[in-house]
Amino acid sequence: MDTLNDWLGDADTFVWGPWFLIPLLLGTGLILTIRLRGVQFRKLFPALRLGLLDRNDDDGEGDISQYQALTTALAATVGVGNIVGVATAISIGGPGALFWMWITGLLGMASKYSEAFLGVRYRIADAKGNMSGGPQRYLERGIKGPLGKFLAWFFAIAAVVASFGIGNMTQANAVSANLEESFNIDPTVSGIIMFIFIGAVLLGGIQSIGKVTSAFVPLMIVIYIIGGIVVLCINAGEIPHAFGLIFSDAFSGTAAAGGFVGSGILLALQMGVARGIFSNESGMGSAAVAAAAAKTTHPVRQGLVSMTQTFIDTIIVVSFTGLVIISSGVWDQGEDRAGLMTSDAFKEALPGDWGGHIVTISIVFFAFSTILGWSYYGERNAQRIFGSHATIPYRAIFTCVVVVGATMELDMAWTFSDLANGLMALPNLIGLLILSGLIARETKAYLDFDPELRASAKDVEKFLVDSRSTWSMTSAADNQSMR
Repeated sequence: MDTLNDWLGDADTFVWGPWFLIPLLLGTGLILTIRLRGVQFRKLFPALRLGLLDRNDDDGEGDISQYQALTTALAATVGVGNIVGVATAISIGGPGALFWMWITGLLGMASKYSEAFLGVRYRIADAKGNMSGGPQRYLERGIKGPLGKFLAWFFAIAAVVASFGIGNMTQANAVSANLEESFNIDPTVSGIIMFIFIGAVLLGGIQSIGKVTSAFVPLMIVIYIIGGIVVLCINAGEIPHAFGLIFSDAFSGTAAAGGFVGSGILLALQMGVARGIFSNESGMGSAAVAAAAAKTTHPVRQGLVSMTQTFIDTIIVVSFTGLVIISSGVWDQGEDRAGLMTSDAFKEALPGDWGGHIVTISIVFFAFSTILGWSYYGERNAQRIFGSHATIPYRAIFTCVVVVGATMELDMAWTFSDLANGLMALPNLIGLLILSGLIARETKAYLDFDPELRASAKDVEKFLVDSRSTWSMTSAADNQSMR
């Protein structure tokens, strides 16, 4: 087991090294930000209104509403990464890691927009009439020839593997560890309970997942944020110092590893970007799978709605977690305590056991929703590899792995997840760069027509006819050819 963990650690260090995935991830986000003229800043508020308030795209083609697609993507991302992942990044990379998580999120919003846009643009109807899309589809359909096929298959395989890491084992592990710490519940018992509930929801497919996540994802985020606000109010005097640590450590090279001054700016950068992508998944391509199932009238509209998921995840939820940890002064306890560091921070501020219970309950709901969202991502990619008959076996195996994750060592789970995330992001980022010209052209054309995102379904249909949109014409033809 130690040999396997060492091998995974070496591979993870290479993939997330300063000269491989990190510059590709940040560079892709920067290039897309430039080519899209800062769409994540220009259109953030109209996109939030469209996804959370207007919800007027429900007449478009798709399996679930735009709002349900957003909450499914949020369910998959607002998880353990927002609580344990942030703590792990800060414990290893120092407070400066939070700064690089912010940068990853801001640039990643352009990546998230682009992959969701492509997910809808190149989606197809499967044999059962359900929408199927994501990098496993748009890499092959958008990039013609052997390269596109290779990237699509590489992504699909990596996504199935990643679904058992980021979307399963780390989530179940964090739940069992916190339930054991707070309520003395045996990890095996926690695993069995999760097994029962996850299995029950997965029987209903994406429609069932969409209904469950749309019901409790907003509630769980609000409860956690309210708890964070209370803690930050109590620690208000330490907040300026916390911000000072975040910005100074991001560039001074100070890092906390086991409680002592550590190993430089590259470690803060590496941990911030790695845990940032673990949290918001921008650039990984995963959210495009959920976006492809959404009812929408145009790919640009769904891309903008999906983009808000990264803002909510990183700029809001991750920020609260990081500030709570740093302002509470528990950030330098060391990596061994990282899994419970957020709980410790809440306990420092709130009376009795309230702090620990709030974090534990939040982790349970966050992790449960993440497991549901990722089950759909992995299932769709398993179908891409093995065909539609892979659905039931995948769901069965995925549900059983929850028990394994609940009882395994946390270090190996995190290392495995980081490595799988990197391998999954690689083909998607290459594809986004290749297709960036198409994304920019079609985005500009639509936003020139509908800058405030208020066009009705009839208006959008007329725009597609008048502009002879390649999306509307090629989509129908490709659907026939891909069945």
